[in-house]
Amino acid sequence: MNASSIRTTAIAIFLIAACVRPTWAAATFDEVKREFRPSDTLILDRSGEVIQRLRTDATVRRGQWVALPDISPALRTALVLSEDKRFYEHSGVDWRAVSSAAWGNLWATKTRGASTLSMQLAGLLDEDWRASAGGRSITQKIGQTVSAQLLERSWRKDQILEAYLNLVPFRGEIVGIDALSRTLFGKAAHGLDEREAAVAAALVRAPNAKAVQVTQRACGVLKTMQAPAKTDCAGLDLFASAALQRRAFDATEGMAPHLARRLLALHAPPSPQPSPKGRGSKAGSLALPPLSLGEGWGEGSPNLGGHTLTSTLRAPLQRFAVQTLTQQLRELRGRHVEDGAIVVLDNASGEVLAWVGSSGELSDAAEVDGVLALRQPGSTLKPFLYAQAIAEKRITAASLLEDSSSQIPTAGGLYIPQNYDRQFKGLVSSRTALGASLNVPAVRTLVMVSPDAFHKQLRAVGLPLRETGDYYGYSLALGSSEVSLLALTNAYRALANGGRYGAVSFGEPSPLPSPKGRGSNTS
Repeated sequence: MNASSIRTTAIAIFLIAACVRPTWAAATFDEVKREFRPSDTLILDRSGEVIQRLRTDATVRRGQWVALPDISPALRTALVLSEDKRFYEHSGVDWRAVSSAAWGNLWATKTRGASTLSMQLAGLLDEDWRASAGGRSITQKIGQTVSAQLLERSWRKDQILEAYLNLVPFRGEIVGIDALSRTLFGKAAHGLDEREAAVAAALVRAPNAKAVQVTQRACGVLKTMQAPAKTDCAGLDLFASAALQRRAFDATEGMAPHLARRLLALHAPPSPQPSPKGRGSKAGSLALPPLSLGEGWGEGSPNLGGHTLTSTLRAPLQRFAVQTLTQQLRELRGRHVEDGAIVVLDNASGEVLAWVGSSGELSDAAEVDGVLALRQPGSTLKPFLYAQAIAEKRITAASLLEDSSSQIPTAGGLYIPQNYDRQFKGLVSSRTALGASLNVPAVRTLVMVSPDAFHKQLRAVGLPLRETGDYYGYSLALGSSEVSLLALTNAYRALANGGRYGAVSFGEPSPLPSPKGRGSNTS
């Protein structure tokens, strides 16, 4: 190398160093950790307990950021011995390894690379220093070297190792030790043993290598961790092959999948289409009359990777609801009852305390949210009808209503209501008619109130009926309309609150406890 080339190289190094410092001078460990984004969103209950995990970033597979003390000591040892034996001795660049690599290149002998963990981390944090398909250029190598030295000046060794383990790609879409541990080994990072740690360290050097190569490298790592005479690599090939095929880290897991998806949908960026005046709803709150309640969320769900959303649910009550529904359905298995749903509301605040959209594995349509799906409510609308008739002073609780055969003229012909048992009781009180859920007295009561007036009343308590009262006619007394379980339960909550309607919320619970004596209502 002549003097001119040396001067050119020196100038290049100086310029690269000058460019690197502005990029790295402000990059602290806390900032890198804060910018880390898992591919999943965690849904918490009101006390901070995780009740659901949903994958919301399909481009990569990242778990949660794991602190170094929570990572297996075996893995930390395996990584350092495999990738950077003098990690705790150098200041970013292992000059002994550099000299060895340069000497090997001079004599065309195969040697291990001289890249330290600090240099590799620099490449992970700054895409300018990442290797392309053809490897790194001389400029990139110099930049990576300078960045590693700057990194060592402002970061501690434990911070470098922690960040590296959380940011390094392991295999395919898997990035970071949490995703690797849960996907390939089905456990948390702190539980990895020496054999699992050796496989993980082998994947760092060759993420997409074949199982045979991974096994060979993992065996070499084990020999550096243990005495070679005591190292037993027998069966490691089968173990590595099985691990590389495993996908234990499910896209979603937890006990409140339907609520989690709804909460995610409400935190999506606002639609460009303006909402009708006076009919908007804030995130986590449902003003039920104007809300269109769908059954799923589909492929257009928002990318909220790494977010943590807090719901109003109570985890113990949610678990109890799931167990109760499962047990009830198993008891009813021989009676053609295939699925169910549960929602529990706090009467005072309107907060959702439990939301079970289906029976999960027992359901043939587990993805359908039974809390939001539209179903005919049947006789559950009768309390609202009698309440309206009493409020209008058309009847009292003791008024006698006739339960007998009736033919009511309508525009479409005669409407002939029937009781469930096809029998008639004669004169019964309003109280008895409601308690026995008799159909004919309910229809006679609706004749007094009128379908249109009853329709307005149902809308007022939050039931978003799609058609008019005239469309449903007198069958509205028997629940011929379609409503969701959530809307119906909230309407019953209005009854519990003296007829006062209030919106439902299921995100960001109120910091104040519900008043004593104000229980919850479920339908």
